Amino acid sequence: MIVVSNRLQVAKGHEKEFEERFEGRARLVENMLGFVRLEILRPIKSDYYIVLTHWRDEASFHAWTESAEFKEAHRNRPRGEIFAGPNVFEMHEVIQYAEKT
Repeated sequence: MIVVSNRLQVAKGHEKEFEERFEGRARLVENMLGFVRLEILRPIKSDYYIVLTHWRDEASFHAWTESAEFKEAHRNRPRGEIFAGPNVFEMHEVIQYAEKT
């Protein structure tokens, strides 16, 4: 499994607008082959929101980024002033996973 993260520095005063954009998102990623999970993390002691998507494999993630659904989901880009800096994209392979059962 891989995890893709986008760290987004939201400008002060634009947090509500940012969160509302995600509330109104198209919800297309959930139907993609290989998609596992989406998490949107609100910062407690920083300015960075983190959007995590979990995928079965890297090929599934790349298929998403090349799909018509991806283009549709990202067609209404947010206003530039909502962000205080560039986003930081990272991709990681899960090498260990633990969960309380």
